[in-house]
Amino acid sequence: MWDKIKTIGINVLIMLVIGLFLFWGETYLRQVWQYNNGEKALAAGNYTMAIAGYESSIHMYTPFSSYVEKSANRLWVIGELFEKQGQPERAIIAYRALRSSFYSTHGLVNPGMDWIKRCDEKIEPLVKLIALQNR
Repeated sequence: MWDKIKTIGINVLIMLVIGLFLFWGETYLRQVWQYNNGEKALAAGNYTMAIAGYESSIHMYTPFSSYVEKSANRLWVIGELFEKQGQPERAIIAYRALRSSFYSTHGLVNPGMDWIKRCDEKIEPLVKLIALQNR
């Protein structure tokens, strides 16, 4: 009887490990795919689609993936580019996409807190600038 329970327990554990690995693998592949979509859009000068791709890549958060950091850096650079071009509304879109992406990954761990803080520091003065421009 105990041998049967032990066998069932081991089989269940193996199935759980395989299931978690498959879930992680699919999420990682989607993350890479979204990052590549962002890269293609950025190369074509389509900043809206680039932001969407990088944002989605971060949403597909997998621990220890370099694509999360790469996507965050790309969104940051796009935001800074719009700032330099005098387009604060578009800069805010990039910074908010970056910030909200990391908020969406919060659970047992809270990755991206440094990015969230940096985005908050950028967004507030840009909102004030837009308010002044619209007076």
